[in-house]
Amino acid sequence: MTDEPRRRRADARRNVDALLEAARTVFATSGVDAPAKEITDLAGVGVGTLYRHFPQRADLVKAVVETGIDAVADAGPHLCAAYPPAEALDRWVRRFAELLATKRGLASALHSGDAAFAGLPGYFVARLGPALTVLLDAGRADGSIRDDVAAEDVLHAITQLCRPVPGRDPDYHHRIVAVFVDGLRRPAPTSPATAA
Repeated sequence: MTDEPRRRRADARRNVDALLEAARTVFATSGVDAPAKEITDLAGVGVGTLYRHFPQRADLVKAVVETGIDAVADAGPHLCAAYPPAEALDRWVRRFAELLATKRGLASALHSGDAAFAGLPGYFVARLGPALTVLLDAGRADGSIRDDVAAEDVLHAITQLCRPVPGRDPDYHHRIVAVFVDGLRRPAPTSPATAA
């Protein structure tokens, strides 16, 4: 095998990575319907390169969503290793909420009926469910997290809490999610002296 095909593959991978990063940024500021040129200008590639890798807008949106889901899922083990269980869970949920809340127009696009998005709910649960289960189990093991909530329940609850609310900015969602996460914590036992 010559170096030329390898170089082409490496260039193509760099272009895809640049397009995904640019799309993430543009979707967060201008929404998922932003002009293709805004994305390609930021990525430093031509519009033809965008359409070669992502022939339909839905292909790009799906790829951005999947890479975002992957990043949140992959953060789980690192957070578990670096923080006590309740704090690791809190930080992970904040990342997940950030993924959901910062993509303007994403919810509408995903619920548009486009066949390109049909597999995303399964991908979402398959990638995020196990990561969240590990975080919840660690919190249950040390007694800091309640034991009557499943990972899928938490995923669905956070997803609902991050749905766009007219007239509210992303900080609103962060506050509501923080209240929810506080509700996942097991209250510290009160001593008889405090209870009296």
